[in-house]
Amino acid sequence: MRCEEKERPLPEGFQRKSETKAGARTSAGVQQTAQAQVDFGGSRRDNHGITEKPADMKKTLRRLAAYFKGVSRLFALLMAVVTLMTCAAILIPSLQGGAIDAIKDSDWGELLSLLGFLLAAYAVQAVCTFVQARLSASLSQRILRQLRRDLFQKIIRLPISYLDTHSNGDLISRMTNDVENLSSTISQSLGSLLSSLLTIAGTLLIMLAYCWQLTLITMVTVFLTVFSTRQLSKIMAREYRKRARLTGELNGLAEEMITGYRSVAACQQQAQIIREFNEGSDQLTAVSVRAESLSNGVGPVLDCISNIGFVVVAVFGGWFALKGIITIGVISAFLLYARQFIRPVNEVAQLFGSIQTAAAGAERVFALMEQPEEDNRGTLALEEGKGAVSFRDVSFSYVPGRPVLEHFSLDVRPGQKIALVGATGSGKTTVVNLLIRFYPVDSGDITIDGRSIYDLNRSGLRSQMAVVLQDTVLFSDTVEGNLKYAAPDASREDVERAARVSHCAGFIEKLPQGYQTMLTHAGANLSQGQRQLLAIARAILADPKILILDEATSCVDTQTEKQIQDAMAQLMKNRTCLMIAHRLSTIRDADVIVALDRGRVVETGTHEELLAKKGYYYALYMTQFAGQKT
Repeated sequence: MRCEEKERPLPEGFQRKSETKAGARTSAGVQQTAQAQVDFGGSRRDNHGITEKPADMKKTLRRLAAYFKGVSRLFALLMAVVTLMTCAAILIPSLQGGAIDAIKDSDWGELLSLLGFLLAAYAVQAVCTFVQARLSASLSQRILRQLRRDLFQKIIRLPISYLDTHSNGDLISRMTNDVENLSSTISQSLGSLLSSLLTIAGTLLIMLAYCWQLTLITMVTVFLTVFSTRQLSKIMAREYRKRARLTGELNGLAEEMITGYRSVAACQQQAQIIREFNEGSDQLTAVSVRAESLSNGVGPVLDCISNIGFVVVAVFGGWFALKGIITIGVISAFLLYARQFIRPVNEVAQLFGSIQTAAAGAERVFALMEQPEEDNRGTLALEEGKGAVSFRDVSFSYVPGRPVLEHFSLDVRPGQKIALVGATGSGKTTVVNLLIRFYPVDSGDITIDGRSIYDLNRSGLRSQMAVVLQDTVLFSDTVEGNLKYAAPDASREDVERAARVSHCAGFIEKLPQGYQTMLTHAGANLSQGQRQLLAIARAILADPKILILDEATSCVDTQTEKQIQDAMAQLMKNRTCLMIAHRLSTIRDADVIVALDRGRVVETGTHEELLAKKGYYYALYMTQFAGQKT
């Protein structure tokens, strides 16, 4: 095979070295270690400093508050502990300032008393900090457990249409990342937020009580710090967004090359791929260096502003002391209070972004939980019947205005073997999806033994059916556990009989633990053909009235396929069977073959009858016979 070598375009966002402008703009990044790095008006914050905001914050918080009702006592205890811890922290600078004044005045009795209170305050603060951590962890995990249960119960009740139109990665992300992020925020931010707010209020009141003039001077430093933080955050968010985008594109390029390496090697494109990856990696390195370098400088800049503020407070405090307005101890306490006041201001700013991100995740979780569940109408039990199936003028479309089935009618007698054939997209699998009630019909009706499937209990309806899909689904369980998935009460003898009928007993017995062998990664330790044989055995074990085979033998060899067909001939006695097949040789013995084209029945009859007509089915059959793909 000869592959033409040409220069591939880089992913969006990458530039070749020759295209990169010299002297790129310098911008800063955010780090949690710098305690004053929040953009109050930001839009998202993640590991790259970008904050995500929920669309409806109030509604999300109301929904979330409902989960606190079950842990109200634990929440109240946590708030009490945080309040006690904060009060102790607020008192410490005042006690230290009083101790300094006691030393200056040589009042040793007062000094010992203040030192005793100071030690007690430190002890209370330490104990409360430990208790707060335990209570926060317990509170968050209890809420997480209930939220996780509710979300999982919702997911398994969602209609197939929702799962078909939403990516699995999105659902898993809501179940894991969003829920865990919410749990972390509750655990780490809830107590800290209350403590910071109480500290700000308490510290401000004490500072005003000591000296309102110094308080105003301190506020200038605080506002300067907040202003600097807002300006730096704008630069930080932009640079980290760029780094996040470049990282994602570079990872995508690497994943594409790894998964498609056979083509890369066959076309001898290794050198070109290496050049592209290195150029993208160089750009990512340059952006990361700028971001991290400037991000590491944010802390020192803010510390410099804070230290200048302390110098100003010390100078004015000394002058006020000389004037007799305050004492030396008050100056010492004021310096501690000034630092203590700035810290929670920065923490509240930082927590604000974290809470917004967590609320946005919670909003996605609640949006999923608000989705309508699978249609469960119908209360009639499906009595022991014969398995007659009838489609009566059924029309259906996945997308409005683009019909997949139009006025489809089909009568299947009990025990009949019906084959559905047609080109891809003709509606074969849709017929099965409607019969199982994975989707509701747009118009018309489907009946089993004369009863509409929408009047029947959904669980009872599906219990009378067994489905073998083209894409085999196995679970990380033992072989026996997988076979008994649709029949949990089946005996070991029944399991072995089903395995023999489906011709999979031979390879099962050769497995290390036989029927107790664990299937890792949903059967990844088996071949595709073996997995399909197990799926067929599972359907046999379910002993259904209606058997549905959607390309059930598409992944087995010709010899095994013949063995399965022989076994199925015995299994299908007294059972209604619907088969979907592209390989027309597998359905030659069907009682009736229904040919579909664009959602309509174009021909029906036996294999011989349809060949004799030399119509649609004849064209399909001859195309396959000629070895061409249909």
